[in-house]
Amino acid sequence: MGSVTELGEFLRSRRSRITPQQVGLPPSAGHRRTAGLRREEVAILAGVSVEYYRRLEQGKQCRPSPSVLDAIATVLKLTDDEHRHLTELSQDSTPPLSGQNPPRRASRQVRPEVRRVLDMVFPYPACVLSRSSDLLAANVPGLRLLPGIEDWPEEQRNTARYTFLHPAAPLLYADWDGVARGVVAHLRAADAVHPEAPELRELIEELARHSDAFVDLWQHYDVRTRTNGRKVYRHPDAGRLELTYEAFDVARSEGQRLVVYQAPPGSPHHDALLRLATPPATEPAPVRESASVFEAAPATEPASAREPDPAPHSAPARSAERHVTSR
Repeated sequence: MGSVTELGEFLRSRRSRITPQQVGLPPSAGHRRTAGLRREEVAILAGVSVEYYRRLEQGKQCRPSPSVLDAIATVLKLTDDEHRHLTELSQDSTPPLSGQNPPRRASRQVRPEVRRVLDMVFPYPACVLSRSSDLLAANVPGLRLLPGIEDWPEEQRNTARYTFLHPAAPLLYADWDGVARGVVAHLRAADAVHPEAPELRELIEELARHSDAFVDLWQHYDVRTRTNGRKVYRHPDAGRLELTYEAFDVARSEGQRLVVYQAPPGSPHHDALLRLATPPATEPAPVRESASVFEAAPATEPASAREPDPAPHSAPARSAERHVTSR
C-alpha cells in the first residue's frame, strides 16, 4: 500500500527530526547541510549499505525486508503507529490494470445493531465515523457536541472537514492546534491503509485547496491512529467540557469506527455533558439562503488569529432526531 515516493518522503521527514546525539553519535564539526541525521548515518546505524538506503528514499528500492524496516524504525525512533505506517508504505503497490473497475467507495450504511449501541450509551455523546471521518450516525449529544455541523447536508458532515472549514471549530476547541494536528495525523494513517479510497483522496484534496493550515500540517508527515484521547471544548450550550474518548473498530464494516465520549461521573464536566442530552427549546429556524454553510465557510485559522463569530452557534439543534443518517 502507498507509493515509494511517499515512503521516501516519510523517511526524510523522520530522520530530519533525529539529532546525532539522540542516537549516540558525536556532534558533527562544521555546518550540517540538512537537519537531523544524514542518510549515511541512518544506513550505518541500521546495518544496511549507504547505497541501499539512498535507493530506498529515492523510490528505487522496493519491498525492504521486515528486519530492515525494524532496524530503520529503531534508528529513527518511530512510534508504533509510525512503524506500522512505514511497513504499509513499503509494500508494493500494483497499478490498476487497463479497463479495471475504479476503486469503490465505502458503504455509508450503519448496521442496526451498531445504531442500537448509540442508544445504549445515551446520554454519553457517541457517533459512527467512516474511514474518511464522515459522520454516518450519532445520538443527540453526539450531534450536539459539534455545534453547527447539522447545518451541513448529511453527505458533507465530516469531522475533519468540520475542524478545518467550519467557522465554529476554532471557537469550540480550546486547543484547536492540537486537535488539528491529530486530525491530520489520523488522515495520514488512513491514507496509507486505504490508498485507493476515492472519498479519502477527495477529502484530502478538498482540505488542501481550502485550508493553508491543513497544507502546513500535512507536510509535517505526522502519523497517528486515533484510538483514544482527550479533548477540551468551549461549548456554546454546555460550557467547558473536558472529555475523553474511545474509538472502536466496527466489525463487518469498511473501516467504520464507533466513538464514545465520557467524563467522570459527579464531575462538573459530566454535568455539562448531560446538558448535551437535553437540547434547549429553540425558536423556529429562519429561512436559509440557498448556499450552504459549507460553501460559505472560509479556510480556518487558529482561534488566536480570529475574531469571535457567534453566528455558527445560532443554529438550533435538531432535538427531535435520535440519529443522524446518511441519505
